[in-house]
Parts: sequence; C-alpha cells; structure tokens
Amino acid sequence: QVRLVESGGGLVQPGGSLRLSCLASGFTFSITNMRWYRQAPGKEREFVAFISSTGGWSTYGDSMKGRVTISRDNAKNMVYLQMNNLKPEDTAVYSCYIPSLDYWGQGTQVTVSS
Repeated sequence: QVRLVESGGGLVQPGGSLRLSCLASGFTFSITNMRWYRQAPGKEREFVAFISSTGGWSTYGDSMKGRVTISRDNAKNMVYLQMNNLKPEDTAVYSCYIPSLDYWGQGTQVTVSS
C-alpha cells in the first residue's frame, strides 16, 4: 500500500540547517508530483514546497522561499527538503504529501530553538 515515511527532523539552533527526507513506497514514485507542508501548533497547515515528477520544476511557499530547496531521487524513491538559516518560527511538523492520491506522511518534528 501507499506509504510515506519522513525523517531528519530534530532540534536545531537558529541559523542552523536540516535536511528532511521522505521515503515513498506503494505507488509509481517516478511519475508522481510531491509536496512538503508544515503545521505549527495552533496554526493551519502551510505549503512549503512542490516538485514535479521529474524534478525539473519546483515551487516554494512564501514563508521559506530562499531558505529551502526541494529535490528528489527517483532511483531511491526519495524526496528531500534542505532547510537553511532556520528560525524559531519554522518550528513545526513537516510532512510530505502526494497531491494525486491525497495521501500524507506522518510527519517529522522540527524544533528551532537556542
């Protein structure tokens, strides 16, 4: 069955970096567009990044634009989110999402704090 497993979250100091990973299975990953979202406590879920099936096209939400890069490795069924210059307001659960299947991963917690 379809499965998304995120990893790479954790505690990082302001200004630090993290790379999140999302391992996909149960569907044809190489022809599937992917997205990352985040949700902070008490706030609505927020779009972070999109990548096309081939990796040739990506878009970003306003909140992290310029500090985040989405990428993918279709040979490994992986999608990544490189986050730099992290701020306390980036603290959230980050989840990957399959738009065509309306399927969410369980998420990984990112906490930015000194």
